[in-house]
Amino acid sequence: MMTTTGLPCDKHRLRDMRKPIIAGNWKMNTSISEGVALSRAVAAKVGHVESVEVVVCPPFVSLQPVAAAVRETNLKVGAQNVSEHDAGAFTGEVSVSMVSDLVDYAIVGHSERRLNFGESNAQVALKVRSAIAGGLTPILCVGESEETRDAGNAEQFVRGQVSECLREHHARQPLVIAYEPIWAIGTGQAATLPQIEYMVESIREELADAFDPTMGEATPILYGGSVNPANIDEYAASDCIDGALVGGASLNADDFVAIVNAQAAAVSQP
Repeated sequence: MMTTTGLPCDKHRLRDMRKPIIAGNWKMNTSISEGVALSRAVAAKVGHVESVEVVVCPPFVSLQPVAAAVRETNLKVGAQNVSEHDAGAFTGEVSVSMVSDLVDYAIVGHSERRLNFGESNAQVALKVRSAIAGGLTPILCVGESEETRDAGNAEQFVRGQVSECLREHHARQPLVIAYEPIWAIGTGQAATLPQIEYMVESIREELADAFDPTMGEATPILYGGSVNPANIDEYAASDCIDGALVGGASLNADDFVAIVNAQAAAVSQP
């Protein structure tokens, strides 16, 4: 249970310090030509937006053409994963240095990487360190399974992930955290706003306890898990949540643009 913060969410809303982020994780979808077309369609409608950091994360093979397609816009590009190794005999892996000229962000520790490829918290911690050392901002994914939540251990589990995955981290280094409960990813069963806000505040408390209060306040924390145009307004209006890591809806330009616009509209509210 949370022990020290106990503060309403708006006490943490530091707009100048935490610019909202809407990041689209395309996962293993789109050909190169489809990815370029999708990124151009998004850029044409929200490439001028300044109040929200808009990030597209295509497959590795599309990073270069997508980066070229959005170069003259405000859109940023992210990698879906990076190796913890700098170079060497690691067939099929992609190091930070291979993509650092193309991207600003790197997703690390996504639950699909943890579940399907056996990535541990220790390995994710090394990926966080590698991304930062290479000049990228990691988007660290954390989140519990349905079984863990049903057992009443969700908060303890997520705080443990944060602590273990940031053991190589130092305060004031660039960092974004995405709270993505596994049971909500791609299921259409999005978490409720109270569930998200409670966990986000608990993550902030963990950051404050492990590092310092400023890091707890300054780190952008996104929500991911069945985010779509129908539910983004509620999340965007929250003073706890700093944007979204979007999965399936990011593959449709109109849906992704609607999500970005909803977040931008929320920012403009007094």
